Amino acid sequence: MKISRRAIDMRGSVVLAVAVGLTIGACGKDAQPDAYGNIEATEVVVGAQASGQLESFTPAEGTHVDAGAVTAVVDTTALVLQLRQVAAQRAASAARVGEVVKQAGVLAAQQTIAARSYERAKRLFDQQAATAQQLDQAERDYKTLMAQIEVARAQQHTAAQDVASTQARIAQIQDQIRKARVINPVGGTVLATYVRAGEVVQAGQPLYKIANLDTLELRAYVTETQVAQVKLGQTVRVAIDTGSTRQSLPGIVSWVSSQAEFTPTPIQTRDERTNLVYAIKVRVPNRNGVLKIGMPGDVELPAEVASR
Repeated sequence: MKISRRAIDMRGSVVLAVAVGLTIGACGKDAQPDAYGNIEATEVVVGAQASGQLESFTPAEGTHVDAGAVTAVVDTTALVLQLRQVAAQRAASAARVGEVVKQAGVLAAQQTIAARSYERAKRLFDQQAATAQQLDQAERDYKTLMAQIEVARAQQHTAAQDVASTQARIAQIQDQIRKARVINPVGGTVLATYVRAGEVVQAGQPLYKIANLDTLELRAYVTETQVAQVKLGQTVRVAIDTGSTRQSLPGIVSWVSSQAEFTPTPIQTRDERTNLVYAIKVRVPNRNGVLKIGMPGDVELPAEVASR
């Protein structure tokens, strides 16, 4: 059977096209990222530590707040009044301690005199120069003063305990007043606010959410064959979509999971036949602010790791 030259040329073109397609497909497969994931940040939810009306609230979404800055103040009028009342009670208890100490001193002096009188009465009674009634009176006076001194000491102890109790109460109220000023724990960008100035808040109620966006983390997943070669501190490349182009950023492996898990549904891996994967975190500097929380990203591992 004769085959025309045109048919041979067409058949050769088809073979060439298939070969080129296979080559391109193979190259595309090799260019696939080694891991996929999403950008995360360490988010901190700052809450109120005191109950009351917000006198001021400065955080605004999208603004930067330094660590240690006062971001909110809860009204402390009632606490200040309580502090004054308890401080007055402490002063009264301290004054009572002073009075009891003076009283105990007077009783101690009287007891010394009564002790001498009692000893003299015993000598006179032994010499039959004093009656039994006089001896009993001297003994009664001496023992009465001893009992009064014991009572004064007990009163002094009670008053001292009152001073300590009110002092502890003062410290507690001062701590509540201190907690009425909300101090920002970490420097970063305010992601969300939940209250406004003038609202009444309760202790423990969330006020705003903040995160440091200077350095973010990409949480991705690698296969069992790759994880053995992934090391903490290892340098990798992270690729993200920036409009119509892709941008590659350097990253450092900051965490590798010690336990395998089944591939999360929205995550794809290089080897689709592998069911078990390991989570890793890659710390990526966000110098130009191109990274956003929740943004998808790809991880390109070093060649010696990706090839295994």
